[in-house]
Amino acid sequence: MAKYKAPGKCPVCDGEFAITKLTCSGCGSELSGYYQGCKFCSLSDEDQYFIEIFIKNRGSIKEVEKELGISYPTVRGKLDDVIRAMGYKPVEEPDVEVDHSDILKKLEDGEITPQEATALIKERKKGI
Repeated sequence: MAKYKAPGKCPVCDGEFAITKLTCSGCGSELSGYYQGCKFCSLSDEDQYFIEIFIKNRGSIKEVEKELGISYPTVRGKLDDVIRAMGYKPVEEPDVEVDHSDILKKLEDGEITPQEATALIKERKKGI
């Protein structure tokens, strides 16, 4: 008997399919009801392949880059796409490059002291 990948979405209304019947491949016994599906199973083939490579490389983005021949930002983007496809929100990383030009301008114009400028920069770094 041929085995096909079960579709995750209804082609008519785009709703989620429910698993309602299980069949034993050994004896043919059947069990019906409503069963929870697998989040990984509902991913596209491309996303499943990406996750397979990601896991195989123990989550090393550098190794995934090498194996798939894609850049770091592309790996991160694909990972965020998979996270969203599984119903989660990707964690936003803080922007580590903080612009201090406004503080330096105030210092240059004599509006604040060097000590005040240092305190403002330290305060911003705490917010990162």
